[in-house]
Amino acid sequence: MNFGAFQEQMSVMSTPLSIRVQVPATTANIGPGFDCLGAALTLYNHFQFTALSNFGADGSNPTLSITVEGVEAARVQTDARNLAYKAFCAFYEKVQRPIPSIHLKISLGVPLARGLGSSATAIVGGLMGANALAGNILSEAQLLELAIALEGHPDNVAPALLGGCQLAARSPATQTWTLCPIQWLPEIVPIVAIPDFELSTEAARAVLPGQCSYADAIFNMAHLGLLIKGLETGHKQWIRDALHDRLHQPFRTALISGFPEVQAAALNAGADGLVISGAGPTLLALSSPDVAAIAAAQMRSTWQSLGVTAQVDPLQLDLKGAVMVEPV
Repeated sequence: MNFGAFQEQMSVMSTPLSIRVQVPATTANIGPGFDCLGAALTLYNHFQFTALSNFGADGSNPTLSITVEGVEAARVQTDARNLAYKAFCAFYEKVQRPIPSIHLKISLGVPLARGLGSSATAIVGGLMGANALAGNILSEAQLLELAIALEGHPDNVAPALLGGCQLAARSPATQTWTLCPIQWLPEIVPIVAIPDFELSTEAARAVLPGQCSYADAIFNMAHLGLLIKGLETGHKQWIRDALHDRLHQPFRTALISGFPEVQAAALNAGADGLVISGAGPTLLALSSPDVAAIAAAQMRSTWQSLGVTAQVDPLQLDLKGAVMVEPV
């Protein structure tokens, strides 16, 4: 549907056109997969875009209103600086169409600044909503390229858009991204431990060295390959060994209060391993279903003994990615 046809439709509709997008949280890096591996989780943000009829004569100077609900709603910007709206506008700039007037309602289920891809949900939600209102003129691959350009790297936005576990690699020749879905057995349970303190991505990146040795690069390449096979086969020893990393976790664990204690608690309870989710401070444990609840309880109580309140939940992999749902 072109913009003129969309305006005509809006003029005859008794109710505004409304699009609601559900976008999953993500966990990135997963040990050795620094900046290239991520997985979607069954935890969601929702973005509802309702087109308004007051476009203006040429579609310029669009009207915007934003409401936010859920935990930490007061911290989300409700003007043109809102990240989902910035992504929404970036879409229309990309396709060279006027930005429509909208009301944006955001329902939060993914904690902010915790290493669970909240910014990626906003970017993907904004792009999906814009594309739907414009008549789905960009393909999924085009949306992904735009999302990666806005986020800066693919490890969160790729699984947020596509679902599942995704490995991203960039072509040196074309500079386009290739996404490879990684098989993740349902018997491998992701447990997220979300503490009540934050760690900014900027601070987490600031502690990383500017270069690494050949030995560390080889270590991570080998362990990433082993992790992929471990997730595919469920081989517990492969998973346990594979989750080690030398590129980011050794430098970031000191920024996360209680990391060694919570890691030990997870392993002692029978989890296969524990890593930093994204840039942190959320921690991700992988376990079998029979010990997931026990491991979650031990991680929660350990952090509590250190004065940290944490939400710790066994989740599942989200396999759908960003989807349209019925507005509420």
